[in-house]
Amino acid sequence: MIMADAERKLEQLKENVSRLESVAVAFSGGVDSTFLLKVARDVLGEKVVAVTAQSSTYPGRELREAVSFAEAIGVKHVVIESEELDIDGFSANPVNRCYLCKKELFSKIIAVAREHGLRHVVEGSNADDLNDYRPGLMAIRELGILSPLKEASWGKDEVRMFSRELGLPTWDKPAYACLSSRIPYGQEITKKKLRAIEEGEQFLLDLGFRQVRVRHHGDIARIEVAASERVRFADADLMDKIDAAFKAWGFAYVALDLKGYRTGSMNEVIDTGMKRG
Repeated sequence: MIMADAERKLEQLKENVSRLESVAVAFSGGVDSTFLLKVARDVLGEKVVAVTAQSSTYPGRELREAVSFAEAIGVKHVVIESEELDIDGFSANPVNRCYLCKKELFSKIIAVAREHGLRHVVEGSNADDLNDYRPGLMAIRELGILSPLKEASWGKDEVRMFSRELGLPTWDKPAYACLSSRIPYGQEITKKKLRAIEEGEQFLLDLGFRQVRVRHHGDIARIEVAASERVRFADADLMDKIDAAFKAWGFAYVALDLKGYRTGSMNEVIDTGMKRG
């Protein structure tokens, strides 16, 4: 019964997408946008264009994966420049940083949609995203961007389940967010910091860790890995290797977050006196 209900939900999603007639998909290469792009491509065929933004907050590995997937499913793919650090006020890292970013990004994607004669712009937020502090969702609403997964109450687990059924390589891909989210609100965002974060996370991924975050706290790097992976840090040689690498990227101290990775850890206490879970 559960599977039958899920299948009906997928068919309803396809019907909803079909009614849009033609779309530009904001495509980051993550779990949600990959699934949405595949559904849109299956339903609308050539009336779909994937749009990916390239910037200093977006790791090269993510862009390469996005390009590879779009090519694999035969969808037209447009890579645009959207440098957040050029947005007035963004580098100061205010609590509405994501709003500024999304307003700029989706304005550019709307322009791409118009250029290609597409009726709508869609993006991959799911229903679970409403449980975290996400000011970018306000910009999405203001610009009239559609969120088919969220609107149909699709959660992350459902997206992963059907991604696996469809044979998508992202079905078990770890959660990801832009590199700016690793820097506490109010602390300046710079290309140097973003580069150090990207290098650090790639280093940990190359060591075999799957879910990683490098939180930038000035001269301290706070490493988060999946709870099940924390035990690996009991290896003194591994710790020395990580410490040496991170210090080469400018960090004076390297720390492990004992609680492990959790989404939105930078939002747990926002500097407004407001507690976020």
